[in-house]
Formats: sequence, structure tokens, C-alpha cells
Amino acid sequence: MALSRMSDLIGRVLDGRYRLVAPIGTGASGRVFLADDVRLRRRVAVKVLHPSLADDESFLRRFQAEAHAAAALNHPHVMAVYDWGRDDVPYLVTEYLGGGSLRAMLDKGRRLTVSQALLVGLEATRGLDYAHRRGFVHRDVKPANILFGDDQRLRIADFGLARALAEAGWTEPSGAVLGTARYASPEQARGEMVDGKADVYALGLTLIEAVSGQVPFAADTTIATLMARVDKEVELDDSFGPLRPVLERACRPDAAERPDAGALAVAFMAAAEKLPRPETLPLVGAVEGDVVGADPSDATIHGAEPDPTLASPVVNVPAPDPTTAVAVPADALSPRARRKAARAEAKAAKKASKEAATLAAAEADEGRRRRRWPWVLVALLVAAVVGVGTAVAVRNLTEPTLYPVDDYVGALADDVEEIVAEYGWTVERELERRTGVPVGTILEQDPAPDTELEEGAESVLRLVVAEGNELTDVPADLVGAPREQVEAALAEAGLAVGEVTEDWSEDVPAGHVIEVRIPEDQLVEGQLPEETAIGLLVSAGPIPRTLPGVAEGASYDSVAADLEADGLVPERVTEASETVPEGAVIRTEPGEGEQVPRGSTVRVIVSSGLPFVTVPDVAGMDEDEAIERLEDAGLTVGTRVGPPRRSVLVTDPPAGESVRQGTEVTIYTRST
Repeated sequence: MALSRMSDLIGRVLDGRYRLVAPIGTGASGRVFLADDVRLRRRVAVKVLHPSLADDESFLRRFQAEAHAAAALNHPHVMAVYDWGRDDVPYLVTEYLGGGSLRAMLDKGRRLTVSQALLVGLEATRGLDYAHRRGFVHRDVKPANILFGDDQRLRIADFGLARALAEAGWTEPSGAVLGTARYASPEQARGEMVDGKADVYALGLTLIEAVSGQVPFAADTTIATLMARVDKEVELDDSFGPLRPVLERACRPDAAERPDAGALAVAFMAAAEKLPRPETLPLVGAVEGDVVGADPSDATIHGAEPDPTLASPVVNVPAPDPTTAVAVPADALSPRARRKAARAEAKAAKKASKEAATLAAAEADEGRRRRRWPWVLVALLVAAVVGVGTAVAVRNLTEPTLYPVDDYVGALADDVEEIVAEYGWTVERELERRTGVPVGTILEQDPAPDTELEEGAESVLRLVVAEGNELTDVPADLVGAPREQVEAALAEAGLAVGEVTEDWSEDVPAGHVIEVRIPEDQLVEGQLPEETAIGLLVSAGPIPRTLPGVAEGASYDSVAADLEADGLVPERVTEASETVPEGAVIRTEPGEGEQVPRGSTVRVIVSSGLPFVTVPDVAGMDEDEAIERLEDAGLTVGTRVGPPRRSVLVTDPPAGESVRQGTEVTIYTRST
């Protein structure tokens, strides 16, 4: 559905909770909307899948399992999955990322520099490496699935959805397959099993396109696109700089020669030493224009937010007030005072540098007009602010310096510690498990926001930090149970179903679980965090039996014994044969080389000897004619009794009697 028609759904509330506010985009599997979670009063993204998937129960089961599994992924560079549901059509609820996608950026003609591409690749590989180490393969890495928050942090979207669609046999609309095929690995093109290195290949092609604007091996049709990359190396020019060998190795046609995501991240970091610092990414945003249907009185609905990287080209620099401080020679201060003054001066310089960077961004957006005067102003700004900072520091040498405590709840504890480090505060952490909250997120703080703390280690900021999801017991007696029963038990325990694979088993019935694969590295005193993905090995039943050939002259007993030893049931059937001796096996049904399930009945055809024929009536025929008729019936003529050349009176065995083929017949002729 085009974006213009997506507006028909604006205002609809899914399952009484998610109000669709504005269209974000449309893709092969569904349409994405900015939505308002009216229960938690937060902004989310909702992917509404195609209506044709709503009646596919196989897909819905797989979709639910994949949604649970994806929700267990908790990483700064993997898009968070909040919820899923089914309101006429299935939908998926994720975090809303206002920066838009790499696809949208490229479609606007905004290519990345090599430094920017390295930054994108490094964050993406960190997310992929995290998922791969937990048994997840994305299978559909492409620019449309690389999203950015307003803070420019990258997230990989749609983990698990590609596999759910594939296992349900979903055929994407025309053109969508071609779009995805542009980034498929050679092993995907050959229809082979894939691992995380297929994602590495797709990421490599994505980064090449982000820099050059072209995807290697892209052709006009899906088949041509896929076949073009099989056994072919990606060759790049020198414009990729130190990324050239890294990306060429990531795109090797042989998966064994590619690095995994973790090794690729290391290669990116090594290449970063040879590149300049990247500029801010040219994000285009997720929603264009005003938010349709937003309620101005509802604080959970947000329109387009101002870009914090832009600033006015005019800056008012306040002149220092000579009455607020007295200049004191540095050598007149105590060592502690000098250190304090130096910190204040450094802080003022840091602030001035940030404002200088803001001015630089504004100057770039203005087409680099008025090149000289803003930088003169920046220099004046830095000098003025540093001067003021020094004076203020001297004034406050004898007073305790107070800093405001911000609202840190919801932020990452590591980020907050880095922010408050310049204040010298002592940060104490208390860990608490809370399901659904990313690890490292601050849950509570003390002191409360808008209070003040003195500078120095004597001031303590206490943080309650999310350690992960709450712990739950792994259900017992899962091995040997039906798959549906195991999945229900895991869901009831708050656990997710991870990778499900099948294998033959002589002991476990088809569809029952052979092995429960628990991630040992996530066990905490025998328990697992809720939403942890548990892998399952499911029985496909006994391996099919391939029927052997029958040796010439083999007896029924020997053939039957071989079949029984292989778990099959022999059934004796006799059949006349002109070539196989009586009692020997002619063949089996099914025949040699065919496969049957264990326990199947196999017919063993045993020769009963030559077939029976009926003695024809030759009475009244002359002798030569009678002999010809008997031989045509498969009989042999033996003794002739009576005068020769007379008509036949009778035969022995008599006419109409059933005898074996080849039986000797005596002819009696008339005497007169």
C-alpha cells in the first residue's frame, strides 16, 4: 500500500492500546506507523503486516515465536521489540527511532564518507555479533533495516521477521524480492543453510552502496542478481581508503574466508586509526512533515523535533563583568585552588568548543556562505568564555561548588557516570532485575532531580540500575514432550523459543522434543532471565529406510530377516514365474532403492514355480494340428497312441484340466 493510502489507518487504535498517528514507510512485509502507546504514554513504532498473512496460522505461530525471541535481544544496536498482537492483522510493536533509515538517507542522495561508513559498520557489527553469539541470524541485512535514533545511535531492525516469513512460505510482492536479493550472500543464492557470515556479506554490500551509491552485482532481475555474485570476488577502488581490504574480505564468495561479525568489528577499529573523525550522519528523519492526527493536548504525541546540531549564526557573547571577580596571579593560589581553577577553565573551554562545533554545523548547512566571519566570532567566543571561566573560578575558590542533579531515570548508567565524572561525585550502583528494561538503564536515583550536590567525592549519587530481566525457572520434563506443549510451557514461564531445528530420531516420535538447548552463559543459580530464547531440537521421526536389492536365488526367510532387522514388516506373496525357481524371491514391493518409513509393510514376492495352463480341447483335429495347438498352450507332446495320421480321439491329461506349463501330454488317435 502506498503512503497516501496508509493515511486511511491513521487514528485507528490496535487492541485498545496502540493509536496509529503517522505513516513512516512501507515494505515487503508490511507498513510501519508512528504510534502512541496510550497505556504507557510513550511513542512507539508499529509494523502492521500484510492482511494476507492474517489467515496463515503457521505464519502466526512462527511470528509469535520470533517476536518473543527478538524481544529477548537486549543490545544498544539492536532495535527493541516491545509487544506483538493480532487485531484483524498481525502487528509488531518496537521502539520508535526518529532518525530514519540508511535507505531513506541514500534515497535522498546523501552518501556517506568512508569515516561515516566505518562508524555505521562498527555499530552494526557490534549488534550482529551480539545476536550471532546467541544463535540468531538476521538473513535480511540491508539499508532499510539499519535505523537511527535521534541521538544518531544505530539499531538493526527486523530480527527474526525474515525467518518467520520464509518458514511460512510468504512470497513478497514483485520487486521486493529483487530489493532483498541485492544484498543476499552467495550461499543464500545457492539455497544453502546460512550462518552469521551471510549477515557479514550483506553488511559489506550495504556499506559499499552507502559510500559509492552502487550495489555490486545488482542486475535487472532477481535470478541475474543472485547468480552474478556466486564465486565472484568484490573488487573496490582506492576511494574506499583503509576500508577497501576490510570490505573486500567481508564480501568473499566463500563464507569460510569471511570474518565473523566480531572479527569484522576489530578490523573496523584498526582501520579507524587511519581515518579522520567522522562528521555527523546526514539523517533524514523517520516521519516527513507534520504528524497527522496528533492530539496537541496529549504529551505522548510529538511532531518533528528541532535538530540539536543546528544553531543560529549569530551568537551574543556577554562581556565579562569586572565587578564579579578579581584577577589573582596563579602563583598566589594554593595547589588545590590552582587545580580547581584549571578544572573550571577547562570546563569553560569545553563548553566554548561545543558552541564552536555548533556554529560550524550551521555554517555547513548554509552552503558555506560567509566563510570567514563566523570563525572570527568563534575565536572571540572561546577567548571570552575562557576568560570569564577563569575569573569566575577564582571568585569561587573559597565557596563550595554546587552542581544540579538532573533526571537520570531511563538513561544508561555508564553514560551518566561519564557525565558526572567532571563533578567528582561518587557513584554507587545497586543492581535490580526488571523485565523489559535494557541492561544498564537507571531505574531510580537518589538524590532526586533538581537538587544540588557539592563537587567532590564526598557527594554520593546513588543509582538503582537494571541488571536484566527477572529470573524464572526452566520448566521440567520438556525432553520427549510434543513441541507445541514445550513452547506453551516456555511461554508460561516467561521464556522465548529460539532457534528450532529438526533431526531424525529412532527413539523420539516425530514432532516431539529431543533436546532443550539452554544458553549456559545466561544461567544464574539454575534460573534464566525472562524472555531468554531457548533453542529446541525436534524429532523428525525415524530415518527413512532404503530398500536393498534381492540377491539371485535368495529365499524368503533370508530376505524377511533382513527387512525385520531394519525395522520393516515383511509380507509373503507368491507368484508364478517362468524364470525364477519355485521358493526363490522374485522381488520386493516397494522395490530396490525406494525409501519407506520405519515399520512399513514390504511385500516379498516368492516364486511358486511355472504358471498353470489349461489343456486345450484338440479332439477331432488331425495329429499335426493337435500337436501345434498343445505346444502353443505351453505344453509338450509326448507319447502318441494309435494309428498315425488319424484324428485325435482324446488326450492325457484330458482337455480342460489345469496343469503346469511344460507338462507332457499323451495323444490318443482313432483307430478308424
